[in-house]
Amino acid sequence: MPAYGQFCPVAKAMEVLDERWTMLVVRELLEGSTHFNELRRGVPKMSPALLSKRLRTLERAGIVRRTPQDGRVVYTLTEAGEELRPVVEGLGAWGVRWIGELGEEDLDPHLLFWDMRRKVPVHGWPERRTVVAFTLDDVDPKVARWWLVGTDGQVDVCDYDPGFDVTATVHGSIRTLTRIWRGDQSWQQALRAGRVTVSAPTDVRRAVPDWLGQAPLAAVPRP
Repeated sequence: MPAYGQFCPVAKAMEVLDERWTMLVVRELLEGSTHFNELRRGVPKMSPALLSKRLRTLERAGIVRRTPQDGRVVYTLTEAGEELRPVVEGLGAWGVRWIGELGEEDLDPHLLFWDMRRKVPVHGWPERRTVVAFTLDDVDPKVARWWLVGTDGQVDVCDYDPGFDVTATVHGSIRTLTRIWRGDQSWQQALRAGRVTVSAPTDVRRAVPDWLGQAPLAAVPRP
């Protein structure tokens, strides 16, 4: 770990936390990811080798606990790691308020639908199996189709056709859907402007924005 050569507690903390990707790995652990492949889905542009390195660093620093369980390794946060929750949440809120511009490199369907999968308000979904399909019109065709499948109060994400009847299909750009999810614009604004469309029977079409909702940080007030 790089050293700043300062006794200041901020400097000492940053010696552990300011390496590239480190706080995003902590974010994923705070979101509930416990296995290596789950962590990778939350940081899809991070190499497996670098993720392993960062996890080892966090373990040595007493922030992450590595536990063998049923033939797999489980990663969890220690008490010190859990204390980073308000730090991560504060950074997220600050980013919403003051860093609003999104470059093309920031638009990643893998990350968007993984985040939606774990945060959509599934308690409001129908009790029967519900499938919301997505068609993106501004990405490589290989990553243009996605499915969220809700069953028994759980939601899974698929990048291949799961073979179930589709309840509703959402069509739009990755930029528009990302902006909606972040809270930069509402579902109603995007639908009225024709930036996103929902194909489904009328009652389902009206319900889809509530089924999908927005990320928790979307509620942060903008300046």
